[in-house]
Amino acid sequence: MSFRPAGFRLAVVMSAQVLVFALSATAAMAQDTQQKSATPVAAASAAPPAVAASTAPKPVAPATAPVAEVAVKPGDAAAGQTKAAVCGACHGIDGNSALAQFPKLAGQSEDYIVRQLNNFKSGKRQNPIMLGMATPLSEQDMHDIGAYFASKASQPGIADQALVSRGEKLFRTGDVASGVPACMACHSIDGRGNPGAAYPQLAGQHAQYIEATLKSWHDGTTWGKDAQAQIMPSIASKLDAGDIAALASYIEGLHGTDAGPAAAAP
Repeated sequence: MSFRPAGFRLAVVMSAQVLVFALSATAAMAQDTQQKSATPVAAASAAPPAVAASTAPKPVAPATAPVAEVAVKPGDAAAGQTKAAVCGACHGIDGNSALAQFPKLAGQSEDYIVRQLNNFKSGKRQNPIMLGMATPLSEQDMHDIGAYFASKASQPGIADQALVSRGEKLFRTGDVASGVPACMACHSIDGRGNPGAAYPQLAGQHAQYIEATLKSWHDGTTWGKDAQAQIMPSIASKLDAGDIAALASYIEGLHGTDAGPAAAAP
C-alpha cells in the first residue's frame, strides 16, 4: 500500500474537471456549428420560392383584336373577268354557255348572281359542283363576278314553232283556270327580269335548263325557305309536263328589241 500526497489528488480532480469542461465545450461548439451551417442552407433553399413567387410575372390573357368588317363595294366587271375565268368552262367565257344543261349567265343581274352563289355556298341550293366553286369566294368576289356577267349580252336561241302558241300564252297571260300567273308579271314583258325585285332574266335561256329547273321545282325542290325562294315552286307545281316544255321553248327564243334572234342552222 502506498499513499500519494493530498495535493496530487487535487491536481487529478482538477484535471478531470478541465477535461470534462473541454469535452463539453467542444461538443457544444460542434453542435452550434452544425446548426449554423444547416440554417443558411435551409434558408437558402426556402428563399427562392418566396422570391420567385413575388417576382414571377403573372400570366396575362391575350388581347382579342376586334375583327374589322370589310365593306363590300359594287361589283367591278374588270376584276370579275379574271375571277370568272374558271366559270367559262361551263357557262361560256362571255356567259353564253354552249352546253344546254348549263345556264347562260350573260345579261343576268349582279345581285341575282350573288344571291345564287350564296345559296350554293350555304347549301340552300344543292349542287356539288357549284358548292365547290362558290365556297372559296368572298362576298366581293361574288359581286365582281356578277358585275362581269351582267355586262355581257345574252344571245337568244330559237323556239319550237309547235310550242310557241302555248308558251306565249303562259308567259304573257298565265292560266287563270289552273292558278298560274303570267311570267312577265315578274320577269318583264321581254323576259329581261326585274333586278330591283330580284327576279332574274329569262330571255334566251336554254330550253333544256329551264325545263329541268321547272320540273325540279314542280317536284318540290326549293332554293331556301324565305318567301322569295317559295314563289317558283308554288307556281311550277301547277304546271304539267306539256306546259313546262312549251314555256321553256318560248323563253329560249324570247329576246328584246336590242337583240336579234339567232340565225337558224342550215
